[in-house]
Amino acid sequence: MPLIGITACRKLEDYRQSVLHVGGEVRMLDPSMTVKEALAGVDGLMLTGGDDVAASRYGEPAHPTLVEAEPGRDEFELALIKDARARDLPILAICRGIQVLNVACGGTLVQDIPSEVSGALPHNLDGPPHQPYSLAHEIWIDKDTLLWKLMRERLSDADSCEVNSRHHQAVKRVAQGFQVAATAPDGVIEAIEDPAARFCLGVQWHPENFFRTGEFRPLFEGFLEASTHS
Repeated sequence: MPLIGITACRKLEDYRQSVLHVGGEVRMLDPSMTVKEALAGVDGLMLTGGDDVAASRYGEPAHPTLVEAEPGRDEFELALIKDARARDLPILAICRGIQVLNVACGGTLVQDIPSEVSGALPHNLDGPPHQPYSLAHEIWIDKDTLLWKLMRERLSDADSCEVNSRHHQAVKRVAQGFQVAATAPDGVIEAIEDPAARFCLGVQWHPENFFRTGEFRPLFEGFLEASTHS
């Protein structure tokens, strides 16, 4: 069974269950660990949701709406990504995860979608606590991507699907070597991937919330399969 390291956040259980449901084992990673300790024996890295990456990490002043993540989290996750990328460990990055992945690899972020993206759709639609899967908008998936290959059976050969959405930031300038895999109809980037990596995919929505119903199970299956061959 591949061992997946999952970065600590406030709502961990769905991430954990998404890995367990496709046959993986889980190790929780938090900033009290060294990177060496965190990744020892780990076969894949999952980057989870949370508050914002500090704007100083990509050379910009902070927008008034920015809410920085827990102390030490940026430093820890940036270091994890650097080490994981050097070892070509499979990476699945979700919500804040796609943002910190992009920043770690040299990209930048839209700091506040409502004030920076003209005609933006609602991207911060959070339903009641028992309904984290409230659907917000479509995404359009590029067919020449890993994301589409993973999702094509679920999409019935379409190139779009609906996703849940709880974010006010997004990828702006895509890190060198990465490509955009999906966008929302308003142009906001919803997924990026590195085609040169064994498996390196970031998605802006929360596929882990659907572990019971399986709409995005192929993402986790693909991630686990890549991690099995670490």
